[in-house]
Amino acid sequence: MDPGTATAADPTPRWASPPSVADVERISARTDPIVRNLQITQCYHELSLALGARTGGHANWCTFAVWASKQVGQTIRKEDLARTLEQLWDTYSEVSVLSSGASMPELRDHRRPIRDAVLATSSFERASQAAARGNRKVFEEIAREFARFLTVFEADTAFHPEKISAFCAEFTPGEPPEGQRYLVAAFTSYYRAIFESDPKARGELLLLANVSVGMHEQTRLQPEITDALNAPVVDPKELGQRLLEILLPHLGRLLRLRQRLWSGIGLRNPVDIVISRLVEQARMVVTEHLLTLGLPGGERLKVGEDLRREFPAALVQLVNVELLTLLKLVDPTPDSLRETAAADWSVLLDRMHFIADMFRCFQEQPALLTPPFSPEQVAVLKDGRRPEGRL
Repeated sequence: MDPGTATAADPTPRWASPPSVADVERISARTDPIVRNLQITQCYHELSLALGARTGGHANWCTFAVWASKQVGQTIRKEDLARTLEQLWDTYSEVSVLSSGASMPELRDHRRPIRDAVLATSSFERASQAAARGNRKVFEEIAREFARFLTVFEADTAFHPEKISAFCAEFTPGEPPEGQRYLVAAFTSYYRAIFESDPKARGELLLLANVSVGMHEQTRLQPEITDALNAPVVDPKELGQRLLEILLPHLGRLLRLRQRLWSGIGLRNPVDIVISRLVEQARMVVTEHLLTLGLPGGERLKVGEDLRREFPAALVQLVNVELLTLLKLVDPTPDSLRETAAADWSVLLDRMHFIADMFRCFQEQPALLTPPFSPEQVAVLKDGRRPEGRL
């Protein structure tokens, strides 16, 4: 992956060869989660281009992994989560609603201190760590196999069944998370797609491969996804103390007495009501951020909403039996985008329904092959440093 040169006509830097297994292992071994994530994202892009060049230029699993990893990077770095939360409190609309619901109009006079209190008691560390673990976990297993695949079959000009069988023999039999049977199906399909001349048949082979890798990946990621979604966003106890100091600083001992009185008669005091609602709002904001995928051109997909796209013509009516069998497992609304919204992203089949249809909708979108970083940023991150600018 030595940097090449860029030209005015084509500003994207080129590399002499796609990433190797050694490249993947070197990146996986990096201890800085931020730089590691950036290198993972770029490596996925290079793998995507290399495989796409042999399969008609359409998106493969690595193509989608570029943008998923780029989104994960925002969670790892935490600053975008904080910015999202800060924007919420800057609008103050939620705080105003909370204040009136809690019968405490004086909250409106404390907009800035309340916002600062929420930010000060917010912690994205657990979500960040879970995202970094998942990012590395998937990359060190799956990117390695893409790199191995591109190396082993680099010079092939015809389909060799015995060669792909030998390649797949290195996978662990059985179901994920330990077994890799979906990777066997995926790389067999990618190999077949390289030599398939019919565009529709090739498109269905690619979709079968992409969804198969997705099924393996998402099963493996179950613990990290659950951990990230369940990560505490705001410490209610600390936030409560700060709000009491902001809102009722003059009460002192009388406040504590009043709190005990409310508690003794089974009532919740207004400050507790505000705290609980603020905590819930914070969780909703961060969860929405975690469950939004940014794509090139500023398009953002929210996994809690149905996809609003159309299938490409070649993938409207599917005929590949293996593909139909797999989609029957994950897609309860065949050949339709109805109910693609994931009711609960922590449920494997809920998110696989969304992911499978997303793969199908976007497989022929050339914009997905857009570089995730500028040439200047790529040069810096390949040097092991964090680039400047928006990442």
